[in-house]
Amino acid sequence: MFTVRTRIKIPPRAINAHRRPIIYIKHRTMAAPISTAMDSLSAALKSNIIPNQEYLLQGSVLDSAVEVLLHRLRGLCDNVDSGPETFHDHEMCFSIRRGPPPEQPLLLRVRRALDYQDMPWQLRYIGQPELGDKSRPTIVRSSIDIATSNSVVEFLTELGCRLDFEYIVRGYMFRKGRMKVTVSKIFKMGQGKLPESVEPISQSYLVELSVLAPSGQDAIAEDMRIFAEQLRPLVQLEKIDYKRLVH
Repeated sequence: MFTVRTRIKIPPRAINAHRRPIIYIKHRTMAAPISTAMDSLSAALKSNIIPNQEYLLQGSVLDSAVEVLLHRLRGLCDNVDSGPETFHDHEMCFSIRRGPPPEQPLLLRVRRALDYQDMPWQLRYIGQPELGDKSRPTIVRSSIDIATSNSVVEFLTELGCRLDFEYIVRGYMFRKGRMKVTVSKIFKMGQGKLPESVEPISQSYLVELSVLAPSGQDAIAEDMRIFAEQLRPLVQLEKIDYKRLVH
């Protein structure tokens, strides 16, 4: 006889530091077979209680117009009184081959908060984006976030993952119900000490509208389209076809 107790805890500061709720799962088992954990995970996936799908729209705004956009977002979003949350992160993008080409590599991202040094690091899996047909308002891609220790980079390197690129991102985050809006400035890393030795990649800000939800909740995409319309003409949020950018 064994007992499995699962407690899901989302510390408030983890949400603030990493801009998305990270799920901590603690198990207490006695003589439980390995298959029990896999069965619990499979049951959770079938019950659609794990937010593993990201709905995404992206755009950009020039530095000269970003203050106007921020003012519009303050009026439209939920955190009006307190203002937007700020973030200052270091992100590393890894990949590992699962087979010979044309097999797509597995993409993993590691993010750490430079403004909250005591917060856990974040490991994120991102699947290949699905554009769908023209009637689908957003990109849909698999996405899973895990809180980790600061040894995650060493762990990925031992697995054979390759560091493709890294950058510093600094900006603002807004909430509108389940929707999240980030206005981010991307910086290229220099040879000196972080965060001083950085320079902006462009004269614009990246704007992303996203929702992390369990699979099958496609109705949220229409809500995102309606919200994106309210930000025009300041920024045009749309589905980005990454394959067309490569070729």
